[in-house]
Amino acid sequence: MLPAFGFALEAPWWVEVVVKSLVLLFIVVTTFAYSMLAERKILGWMQLRPGPNRVGPWGLLQPAADAAKMLLKEDLTPQTADTFIYRLAPFISLIAAMGVYAVIPFSESGNGLWSIGDVNAGILFVFALTSIGVYGISLAGWSSGSKYPLLGSVRSTAQMISYELAMTMSVVGVLILAGTTSLAGIVHAQNRLWFVIPQLGGFAIYLITAVAETNRTPFDLVEAETELVGGFHTEYSGLRFGLFFIAEYLNMITVSCIATLLFLGGWNAPFGLTVIPGIVWFVLKAGLFIFAYIWLRATLPRLRYDRLMAFGWKILLPAATLNLMLTAAVVAVTG
Repeated sequence: MLPAFGFALEAPWWVEVVVKSLVLLFIVVTTFAYSMLAERKILGWMQLRPGPNRVGPWGLLQPAADAAKMLLKEDLTPQTADTFIYRLAPFISLIAAMGVYAVIPFSESGNGLWSIGDVNAGILFVFALTSIGVYGISLAGWSSGSKYPLLGSVRSTAQMISYELAMTMSVVGVLILAGTTSLAGIVHAQNRLWFVIPQLGGFAIYLITAVAETNRTPFDLVEAETELVGGFHTEYSGLRFGLFFIAEYLNMITVSCIATLLFLGGWNAPFGLTVIPGIVWFVLKAGLFIFAYIWLRATLPRLRYDRLMAFGWKILLPAATLNLMLTAAVVAVTG
């Protein structure tokens, strides 16, 4: 129902979906831009330097300056590249990163959920769509026709397989406790107790695997500049390089939102502080995770690749399997 000139008019469902999508797209892109600025400011604060402070008051127009620079830079395509795949790959990563937000509920009110769609198998949809994003990275590296991007794309595929298994196993424990795969249903199941308490082990595994899934430090082996020049996007420039950049930050925000929904009660207020709207609590919780990822980047060195793979297969996956077995046994005995 869309308000017009003071009256409530019934709008077709597709009009509401389009309007919601445009509003959400604007919010998500703005959040990406200023989360990037926040990261540069926080890194500067941690490293005793000012960070961006030249463009606009307190550097607030820096994201706009970066966007203009990306748009105006020359767009080059290597002669050895597969032109169609080379140009398609950034859009695959971007669409997969943005599509997830269609089913993420940010809050709830008397009119229903604050989301475009309420999918019953919401968490499965999220995992399915985010898994497609790795194709953008893999195809970008392969289609560039250069050895360093190719190595980066192969690393990305291997890293995704090894860490996505552990991530999925860590989430299944939450699904067993909630008894549903709906993201809103999982939040409702945490009205009394957030799942971070009974699923502390799964929560820790999810946080680690989320960093690896988003190729963030210390798991950024896919684009390790000391080994692969720039990794899978070495041959990219201009706007297409910027699309990969946007997709990476959107994925970081996505895993923060999913962690909030699965483990920290979503928009549920802590200690009964219902005076503050649920959307505020959701943003604060997701922002906490984003800050933690920035903190890791400023603190930890990059892992060696063989240790990265060994950690995923030999430590995280067995730990996630054990957590799942214990959760299932406890639910079977007490339920």
